[in-house]
Amino acid sequence: MEQNTIQSEAATFRDLGTEIRLVRVDKIASSTINLDLEHDLEITTSCEARAGNVIVVRALTDNATYNTLEMVTGRMAKVNPGDVIAGVLGYRRALKGFVGDVPDNIEAGDRLHLLNLGGLVGRCLGHHHSLNNAIEVEVIGMPVREGKILNISERAIAPVDTLEISTPLVLVAGTCMNSGKTYAATEIIKHLARAGLRVSAAKLAGVACLRDTLNMEDHGAIQTLSFLDCGLPSTVGIEDLAPFAKGAIAQLSEIEPDCIVIELGDGLLGGYSVASIFDDRELMGATAALVFCASDFVGTWGGRELLKARGVEIDVVSGPVTDSPMGAEYVRRELGLPAANAVNEGEDLADLIKQRLAAWRRVS
Repeated sequence: MEQNTIQSEAATFRDLGTEIRLVRVDKIASSTINLDLEHDLEITTSCEARAGNVIVVRALTDNATYNTLEMVTGRMAKVNPGDVIAGVLGYRRALKGFVGDVPDNIEAGDRLHLLNLGGLVGRCLGHHHSLNNAIEVEVIGMPVREGKILNISERAIAPVDTLEISTPLVLVAGTCMNSGKTYAATEIIKHLARAGLRVSAAKLAGVACLRDTLNMEDHGAIQTLSFLDCGLPSTVGIEDLAPFAKGAIAQLSEIEPDCIVIELGDGLLGGYSVASIFDDRELMGATAALVFCASDFVGTWGGRELLKARGVEIDVVSGPVTDSPMGAEYVRRELGLPAANAVNEGEDLADLIKQRLAAWRRVS
């Protein structure tokens, strides 16, 4: 008997034509959260290489700088060699993290990698120089339910073509990952909530992980959703992200919040389809404020020009470019954009958003 594995009675699964095994899973990754998985899973060894499919793997190696997994509870747990993990197949295109794909074919015994904290599994193609190699895993199989391999799209929010809401949106975008977007979004949520507003929130681009939406809830968001709730393990390769965004926004608006704060992970340029949000006139018409986060002056200027080409104006700049008073003053004086630092001037940043919300309501 293999470690952490229980062989079930010999049986053939008619729909898949393969042996079904009962496997005890040690860790269930947060990317599977909407499927309510148990630790004892029936799996098939006949795998399908499709993004969003749940996959059970065994960790083979350790990684000193990237060796934790976010569980469905949001708790972080260390990944140890030998751990049996339920994760999700997906793509990643992180400028400062791992890059990985879903291979064309997957079989039990194949070697893949953990690509992020949320348990995304794929074939690692490379990584940022500051990281060690991705944790290597061995494919055990894929969980089945009612004759089908489980995919996170099964309980997903449906895409919506037309947005019919009266709730204003606050978009937080940036130049790339680690440009201050989450900090800005949570500070805005915190100060709006303290001012008595009912704020919902979402993360609608990036790679599967609960950390940011849980952070939004910790800062006062009354409800949160992400692209994961739309059945997407990441937004890599999604030609048009707008329908998925509209589906999540429509659901969040059902409880009639005063506004919805939306973080767009990654950057305007990159592999996560962020630009498609700004190409949608309906979403832009519902946006009361756009916060743009950047690390330096060139990034701020570039973001302004990229958005201006789409007919979109930045309402306030935040992020590391505003970490010093000199930086914020330069943005105001030379680029003609309001600026407020989320770390030191969170209340000022929220005040600028309140002004934009009030102006949006006056013309709506």
